[in-house]
Amino acid sequence: MIDRRLLREEPETVREALARKGVADVDLDRVVALDEEWRGLKSDGDELRRERNEVSSRIGELKAAGEEAAAAEAIERSQALKDEIQAVEERADELRAELDDAMLRIPQVPHESVPEGDDESDNAELRREGFAGRRRLPDEVVPHYDLGEELEILDFERGAKVTGGGYFFMKGDGARLEHALIRFMLDLHREQGYTQVHPPVPVNSASMRGTGQFPKFVEDAYRVGDRNDEPYDDDDLWLCPTAEVSVTNMYADEVLLDDDLPIKHQAYTPNFRREAGEHGTETRGMVRVHQFDKVELVNFVRPENSYDRLEGLLDEAESVLRELGLPYRVLDMCTGDMGFTQAKKYDVEVWAPADDMADGPDEGGRWLEVSSVSNFEAFQARRAGLRYRPERHESAEYLHTLNGSGLALPRVVVAIVEYYQNPDGTVTVPEALRPYMDGQEVLAGHEPVGEAAVGAGRKD
Repeated sequence: MIDRRLLREEPETVREALARKGVADVDLDRVVALDEEWRGLKSDGDELRRERNEVSSRIGELKAAGEEAAAAEAIERSQALKDEIQAVEERADELRAELDDAMLRIPQVPHESVPEGDDESDNAELRREGFAGRRRLPDEVVPHYDLGEELEILDFERGAKVTGGGYFFMKGDGARLEHALIRFMLDLHREQGYTQVHPPVPVNSASMRGTGQFPKFVEDAYRVGDRNDEPYDDDDLWLCPTAEVSVTNMYADEVLLDDDLPIKHQAYTPNFRREAGEHGTETRGMVRVHQFDKVELVNFVRPENSYDRLEGLLDEAESVLRELGLPYRVLDMCTGDMGFTQAKKYDVEVWAPADDMADGPDEGGRWLEVSSVSNFEAFQARRAGLRYRPERHESAEYLHTLNGSGLALPRVVVAIVEYYQNPDGTVTVPEALRPYMDGQEVLAGHEPVGEAAVGAGRKD
């Protein structure tokens, strides 16, 4: 969350941030009024406690002096003050709860370098990589969902049968490709100084609030337990939407030492998202699904180093695509499209050549986001209680957190199947992945199984 001092001292800066990020459901005047009333009650409570302490100290003196009537009056006044204090504290607690909830709904203030804009059309393209000398493609590039099923490495129909729409099977060489990508990414990032962690998949509501998924994005999350009207009932566990949640909250409510920083963690997890509000979009293939694998990079750094680290983190995410030889581009996200929690964000988008989209490059195809690289500054740290102590004798301060996907796998698989496909319908395995696939150079596919394959003429 934002610094409460910013709300008190520079409310117009916060108001401007709401407008720049397109957040219209926060009544900032109400939040400011809540804070003022709460602080007033805290001041009143302090004054009442001071008066009660003075009255209480006089009671013994009055009794010792034999002034029983005056002592009785002091006792009566002390009780009245106690009742007043209780009423003030109860009201202050109510206001504090309302204020805390309201603060969770205020977005991060964008960094001054973030380009202004309303939506994705205003994002600034910084550069394109990998198009010079790119490989020759077939005259007609087959979409991944058709070629994957033809090769029997992707199975969307059976995934929908077993679970529902937005789920799929990867089979044979398709599954091997997925696992090769995971191991390749983990090895590459380990060489970049990342410590690998294997986090739990379910996370609790406090963790989801800590990184900013709750309360804003509760509708996108899968809860563990029976569905009902209360979002935090049952076991208070949610399926991991991103390893950012679990890994960032590893150090929640702890104080790290200056010598500990920077901390660079990476984690592979499956991820689960409802994608609420996205019904009817990207219904074919692996571009928008409810379960997907991802390697996540999470950084904990000193505040003065976070923007240099952001550039380093971007390069670390890009390195995966460079090693795989996949063309991509980098976007500087505008204020209206950068997200609730970020102070600055870059998107890395890989090129998938099969589908001709209006926003694709001159070569055709389309862009698919595979990584968002973000600096949250102290926004998540305040929510999760992430602090560090610059020196042993100094007060603890909030650190800065950053993260980025390194990378999200389904769209990387889409890009590989489409970019590395050959005229004969096979797919060349990128050189960087061959050591993880026992030297296999080509995905040639598998024979289908079952009577349905015979009836379709795909099996003798």
